[in-house]
Amino acid sequence: MKRGKRYAELSKKLDKTVQYDTDEAIKLVKENATAKFDETIEVHIRTGCDGRHADQQIRGAVVLPHGTGKSVKVLVFAKGTKVDEALAAGADYAGGDEFIPRIQKEGWLDFDKVVATPDMMGIVGRLGRILGPKGLMPNPKAGTVTMDVTKAVNELKAGKIEYRLDKTNIIHVPIGKASFTEEQLTENFRTLMDAIVKARPSAVKGQFLRSVVLTSTMGPGIKLNVAKLM
Repeated sequence: MKRGKRYAELSKKLDKTVQYDTDEAIKLVKENATAKFDETIEVHIRTGCDGRHADQQIRGAVVLPHGTGKSVKVLVFAKGTKVDEALAAGADYAGGDEFIPRIQKEGWLDFDKVVATPDMMGIVGRLGRILGPKGLMPNPKAGTVTMDVTKAVNELKAGKIEYRLDKTNIIHVPIGKASFTEEQLTENFRTLMDAIVKARPSAVKGQFLRSVVLTSTMGPGIKLNVAKLM
């Protein structure tokens, strides 16, 4: 992929042979986030898992102490009093069947997260082909299939993020914005890494964390010292 002059100049500040400690990497990634918008800071974790095997899958969620810096629109599939409960908790949309045709026929996707009560999963299942590829399907492991819609909505609004392996066994997760302080980004990063290290499948043999790279939306990747993250 062709990179611009700005990217090339930023890359010169980094030593490609060095694996940086967390504090230094976060300082550098903030310094390199010089775009005219508030860049997202992301972590890319290459694991030793083989996601083709069910016992080596990783999927979960964690609430970042300082959120992601992004306002999250939440859709809740529920019925009866749970609809009112979801709206009272701050859900942007809550209801049932009425959302199905809007999503299926009109392509409506004006939401970032989806929560469903267990009794609504039969209905939500009809949207699997649309929501699944976009990572929006509710999932019990992520805490988004639950009767406690108040807790689910509150956590998502507070900065709860999901992590999962992609097809190349890499986890991609945002941990905040360039406008965050170094301390906020560090706390978010350590919270995420603690959760992922604990989520290591017992079936994985050898090195679990192969590489961890920190980057901003428009900046070059910064490799971290993996040995110090375990």
